[in-house]
Amino acid sequence: MAYVYGIHAVDSLLRRNPEQVQALWLQAGRNDKRITALETLARNQGVAVSRAERAQLDERVNGRHQGAVAETNPDAASSDVAGGNLWSEAQLLERAASATPPALLLVLDGVTDPHNLGACLRSADAAGAAAVVVPKDKAAGLTAVVRKVACGAAESVPFVQVTNLSRTLQALKERGVWLFGAAGDAESTLYDTDLTGPTALVLGAEGSGLRRLTRENCDVLVRLPMVGTVSSLNVSVAAGICLFEAVRQRAKGG
Repeated sequence: MAYVYGIHAVDSLLRRNPEQVQALWLQAGRNDKRITALETLARNQGVAVSRAERAQLDERVNGRHQGAVAETNPDAASSDVAGGNLWSEAQLLERAASATPPALLLVLDGVTDPHNLGACLRSADAAGAAAVVVPKDKAAGLTAVVRKVACGAAESVPFVQVTNLSRTLQALKERGVWLFGAAGDAESTLYDTDLTGPTALVLGAEGSGLRRLTRENCDVLVRLPMVGTVSSLNVSVAAGICLFEAVRQRAKGG
């Protein structure tokens, strides 16, 4: 059995994909506004609600559950159609090519920390990204921790796990999507780059950065101008900066 926990994550799951929820466990003795609203929402969606002591909820999940733990069907949660936001590679390529306005994608190459992935999903949702793309191997997936950190974005942002990231990047290029890879040694800066067309922002893991094949597939490498003493940023922070530079440019028309 799989679990989703945290007020925001559970609320989003109940609103978007209630069919995934087998049961909702709420902390006994908590009747504040947020817990009461969550209970009402669950019952309206036909989801069974039970109360449990905090210690019992602590045993179910490792993390701050905030008094709310949803028991989900792992088979439904992992399917390509669950909630409509878990896309196949074919769906990604089809929608990236036909998107209006031009697609804005976030590609994460080897990000293994679930907290970073959750934060990236939250930024992608806020920026209106068309999808977040990650490799299936050696990268974080949609775990309970990711969903909790994403505060509902894991249920709203289209999420694509691909078998061969290099092949997917090539396919996106063939469909007119420009690939902009973030690299500290790039000559061009993010702010000198036109991100108004079909765009995929490609970021690597902290420390190692983009893998060789990923880097070679990028059309343009860009860097964030660093003026302080640190040499790099957390990947989720860098992703947010890149995404919202694209949003700024598109709002101004370039």
